Amino acid sequence: MSYREVHVVEVREVVRLWSLGKSLRSISRLSGLDRKTVRRYVKAAEEAGCRLGEAVTDEVVGEVIGRVRAEGRGVRGGSWGVCAGHRELLAGWLSEQVPLSKVQELLHRHAGVVVPYRTLHRYASRELGFGGRRVTVRVADGKPGEELQMDFGAMGWIREQGRRRRVLGLVLTAIVSRHQFVWLTYRQSVADVVAGCEAAWAFFGGVFRVLIPDNLKAIVTRADPDAPRLNPAFVEYAQARGFTIDPARVRHPQDKGRVERGVFYVQTSLFAGESFSTLAEAQGTAERWCRVTAGERVHGTTRQRPVEHFEREERQFLLPAPEVPYEVATWSEVRVQRDHHLAAAKALYSLPTQYIGERVQVRLGRDLVRIYHRGQLLKVHPRVDPGQRSTDPADYPPGVREYACRDQQALLAQAQAAGAAIGVYAERLLAAPQPWMRMRHVYRLLGLVRRYAASAVEQACARALAADVVDVTRVARMLEQAVENDPLPTRPPGEAAAAQTLRFLRQPSEYRLARGGGHE
Repeated sequence: MSYREVHVVEVREVVRLWSLGKSLRSISRLSGLDRKTVRRYVKAAEEAGCRLGEAVTDEVVGEVIGRVRAEGRGVRGGSWGVCAGHRELLAGWLSEQVPLSKVQELLHRHAGVVVPYRTLHRYASRELGFGGRRVTVRVADGKPGEELQMDFGAMGWIREQGRRRRVLGLVLTAIVSRHQFVWLTYRQSVADVVAGCEAAWAFFGGVFRVLIPDNLKAIVTRADPDAPRLNPAFVEYAQARGFTIDPARVRHPQDKGRVERGVFYVQTSLFAGESFSTLAEAQGTAERWCRVTAGERVHGTTRQRPVEHFEREERQFLLPAPEVPYEVATWSEVRVQRDHHLAAAKALYSLPTQYIGERVQVRLGRDLVRIYHRGQLLKVHPRVDPGQRSTDPADYPPGVREYACRDQQALLAQAQAAGAAIGVYAERLLAAPQPWMRMRHVYRLLGLVRRYAASAVEQACARALAADVVDVTRVARMLEQAVENDPLPTRPPGEAAAAQTLRFLRQPSEYRLARGGGHE
């Protein structure tokens, strides 16, 4: 026969009938209990000092039940007392994660007692909290309109444009009213999370003051219970919208328990068994589901409809909903390379020479790229496409700036500043079709200006221009031999005239064309 615990009402009825002078047979018949059971409780009442005709109080009933339990089922045996006598020893071993079978062996070795494993397991479970579920408490809800819990969950699959893709659901649940919003996406990037939050503010009609997410990389870059490191891009978004971020601890789902169960509800009620052709179609269905199916049901905990509860108690405390779309910017930390450039989003951006080798923070906006170093703004570049570069010539050191940027006009201006003949000579050098070679020649010419006096180079260039010699090597040789001031050699007048008339060795008559197409 199985054991049945006697209800407190039945015990009260037994004691009451006994105090009225009923016999054991009558009490058993009227109460529906076995006569032996009635006898035990009557005996306990007599031992507790009850008298016939006295009122039966809760204290009397408790005393009777306590006496019966002390004598009957539930009395601990000797092995339980042995475990209780070595409580501290057992607690120490269990705190060190020693297996319970090993604890049984250690207890026999150190205390010389043998305790059955089942008794040891019951004692450790009931007295020392070994195994099973830990006790917990219900955390009080925050203020209305203050906290919003957020979590991601896998919803299902969509075959869009012939491609089967997994759909993720960003579920956001209000703490007090349990009103929730679902944003469907394919990724968990910062842009996707921000888009989900923006849609949630429009859905709720305002912004909650505290957002409690899990530790996804789009929000938390390094998880820590006390000082988590947050993603700068999402922190910047939180600053723009006026809410604070309070991430849950890793592997502590109870920190956001309001939304944890909600994810499962979305998976089973919204997405299970459905077939969507596009993500936009699924998102439209999700928003209707949030307002009607989930919003108008009676919640199992609050016993209220979430939509009505939210409109009545939370909506009025929200921050104003944003009116201007948010520009999502991404942040990265990179090192400036030897070529005065850093790489961000597969594009190159320049910085001055003194920052080569330093790590800087880069904010990539839609149109501008801002570069920071130790909290100070260094440079603002227009954003360029991947594979392109944005170079500020002022970032290069003097002397190589013009060559690196192919700035022929800057080289020509330097030559003209050194002297008129030097400027003309540099212009003649740059007129050739080989730009790099001619630029190197101009650099060498400017080097001659720095090595020799500008006046000497001016005289050499003037002499070379007079002789129609455009060759910087000849100019350098003239300066080395110090002949830039020597006059050019002249020819006798007769020799000069003959050189002008006698251009060919053969007579002109020999080149006459014969009439009729032949030669004479």
